[in-house]
Amino acid sequence: MKGLILCAGRGTRLHPFSYSQPKTLLPVANQPVLLHCIRKLLEVNVKDIGIMIHPSQNQIPEYLGDGSQYGATIRYIRQESLLGIAHAVKIAQPFLQNEPFLLLLGDNLVMDSLSDLIHVFSQSQPDGIVMLSEVEKPQDYGIAEVYEGRLLSVAEKPVQPKSNLAVIGVYLFTNRIFEAITSLQPSSRGEYEITDAIQAMIERGCVIAHSTAHGKYSDVGRIDRWLEANQWMLIQELGNDFSIGKGSVIKDCKIIGPVLIGEGCHLENCRVGPYVSIQDGVQLSNCTHIENSILLENCRLQDIDWKLQNSVFGRSSTVKGDAGKRTGVLIVSDKSSIHFPARGGDGF
Repeated sequence: MKGLILCAGRGTRLHPFSYSQPKTLLPVANQPVLLHCIRKLLEVNVKDIGIMIHPSQNQIPEYLGDGSQYGATIRYIRQESLLGIAHAVKIAQPFLQNEPFLLLLGDNLVMDSLSDLIHVFSQSQPDGIVMLSEVEKPQDYGIAEVYEGRLLSVAEKPVQPKSNLAVIGVYLFTNRIFEAITSLQPSSRGEYEITDAIQAMIERGCVIAHSTAHGKYSDVGRIDRWLEANQWMLIQELGNDFSIGKGSVIKDCKIIGPVLIGEGCHLENCRVGPYVSIQDGVQLSNCTHIENSILLENCRLQDIDWKLQNSVFGRSSTVKGDAGKRTGVLIVSDKSSIHFPARGGDGF
């Protein structure tokens, strides 16, 4: 069995942070989202992995290399025109050949193991398996109609949903997916939709099974979802504890876990946490309270005398504050410099 991870999307909803690198390399708990996906495949012994990228995304192969450092073999497949998930799968056919494969979206995080999909496949040998999860507002999702473990239909954002089981971006397919994709027409948004491919398989008599996820999942496609995913990943990895990387100095600080601090950081006279990820080389001094935030490499925060929460600080950015309370949320792009003037003074 092979694995295929799709990463070619532009990530426009994560600007400005996805300007400088693909969104799948943005960190959750200080590890790129894409690396979490690779580890999910390795957990079920899927080591032959194709990664679909846009030709402009050179940072992905530069970061991952050939995959040997992770115990995997990685092949990069280029998708020049972003025409949807089903289009990407068709492009990957020479790599996938006739083997069954697990399909993941590179900006998705799923807590559940993929072992349930493997188990269902080994037991009943269906033509495809779709991971589903119960949702509160099924009108906002691709929704599956199921009966006795088998999908009967899939509809994208139905006005009258036939269930509350949403398709969450984790799939297992056999090579019968390719003949279904060949029959597709572009959707109203000009893409070849994977839900349409699944429906085409069903109409051709293919057996599509499902697996129900019970843990959290999120597509890290917006800043609020990025922060949410970072929060629950920190809980999973650290509980209420904190971790301090090699060479980091923590002086006169209160750390409230879960907090993950990278290597070579310097924190002095700060209160940090809970739910904070700090990447390598970050410097913090005289910060009253930072909570539920992501601090990317080499950013610097100084004299922030108010509570910061739900914030993201870009790489090599600098923020200096004053003694007056201001907004509790900051989104600071890479290499930006923000100096808040002191009240009644001339600023920094």
